[in-house]
Amino acid sequence: MAESLRWASHKIARRNNFCLFLGERAGSVAQWVAMTILSIQSHVTYGHVGNSAAVFPLQRAGHEVWPVHTVNFSNHTGYGDWGGPMIPASDVTSIIDGIEKRGAFPQIDAILSGYQGGADIADAIVETVRRIKAANPKALYACDPVMGNAKSGCFVSDEIPPLLRDRVVPVADIITPNQFELGYLTDSEVGTLDQTLAAVKKAQEIGPKTVLVTSVKRPETPEDQVEMLAVDGDRAFLVSTPLLPFKRNGSGDVTAALFTGHYTETSDVKESLRRTASSVYDLLENTYEAESAELRLIQAQDVFAHPRMQFDAEEL
Repeated sequence: MAESLRWASHKIARRNNFCLFLGERAGSVAQWVAMTILSIQSHVTYGHVGNSAAVFPLQRAGHEVWPVHTVNFSNHTGYGDWGGPMIPASDVTSIIDGIEKRGAFPQIDAILSGYQGGADIADAIVETVRRIKAANPKALYACDPVMGNAKSGCFVSDEIPPLLRDRVVPVADIITPNQFELGYLTDSEVGTLDQTLAAVKKAQEIGPKTVLVTSVKRPETPEDQVEMLAVDGDRAFLVSTPLLPFKRNGSGDVTAALFTGHYTETSDVKESLRRTASSVYDLLENTYEAESAELRLIQAQDVFAHPRMQFDAEEL
């Protein structure tokens, strides 16, 4: 009898604790809504670039992520050698077809794409965006127009920049170029803040309403700082963070993913910029202090779920 009473008491306590948990969860749901994001990018087994950099941070930020891979490599190509295949555009489209057969297109809140290796993949992504927006007109398309950087120059084939400018960016709602890519994309000088803002306006005239510009440097930027600029319609915000003396592949993929997730969730460009800057800086600081050759996504994972918001964003 005593054992039965102890077991009954245990069950009641567990039930009460579960109900308390549900009540707390219900209270938090009012402030947080999970987005569903279709991410069409490269994948690596070792390290973190493309989907291997984007998916986990988005999940830790509270979002559902459906990854579709465009390559399946052992590691990123910066190592000089790698194994594994590129995924044909027809296979990418076949995966999208399967998702559509599940009746899942209306659930998708955003489509995210990164590096596009050629016209066939670009066409597959553009057609995917068209099909999903037909099922859910509110869905956003975020394009990270990967082409190069100020240090290395343009590292994609000559066909990629006009492909992005003429066929991909016009259907995007959000783009996340670095400062070099913004200038390349719009055929503009971007050395000053005014020039960068003018280039953003040119990009918006091509199609996207929202533009996040990373790795911003201008004459008045302190040597030990780097900036990000976010423009949504006519509103522009600038955030400055310490510049760490190193670079790691995949940091731009994490940045594009987090900004896309935050903006899709909140529609607040300032909040999205501050959250993204906070998380990405803390990830990079963790990686730098550990002298790691790859981003330490797992070790730094709490910064995606709970950004410290240590950087303010100035409205321009």
